[in-house]
Amino acid sequence: MSILKLIYNIEYRYAEGRMKVAREQFQTLSEPMYYILLALTQPCCGVDIMKKVQEISHDRVSVGPGTLYALLAKFESSKMIYEIDINGRKRTYLLTPKGRETLQEEHDRLARMVEEGQPMMRQNKSPEEMI
Repeated sequence: MSILKLIYNIEYRYAEGRMKVAREQFQTLSEPMYYILLALTQPCCGVDIMKKVQEISHDRVSVGPGTLYALLAKFESSKMIYEIDINGRKRTYLLTPKGRETLQEEHDRLARMVEEGQPMMRQNKSPEEMI
């Protein structure tokens, strides 16, 4: 193995390990997580959440039951949502203040990313414009 490849591997593993340690759960949200929390700004049961995610994302994001209920369990155990009603098998959830704060932080992070990217997107030309 060349010395450069060895150094690269060491640096990559170090950075990768550091990123894993530094990243807390829910520090950044996946699209399904973000849209589920958006849906839960109002009381919703599972079926309603799945419909709202599709509605809010204009059918770009859909969440299946397996993903939904796994994420709801994680959100609930992290105190980001809570159950407000149980009617038979139907459970209704709502954001907690912690969940609302997490959603707001993610919204702000995404807005900053778009804002920071605007100057670069304006100055970059498409390949057709460069000819």
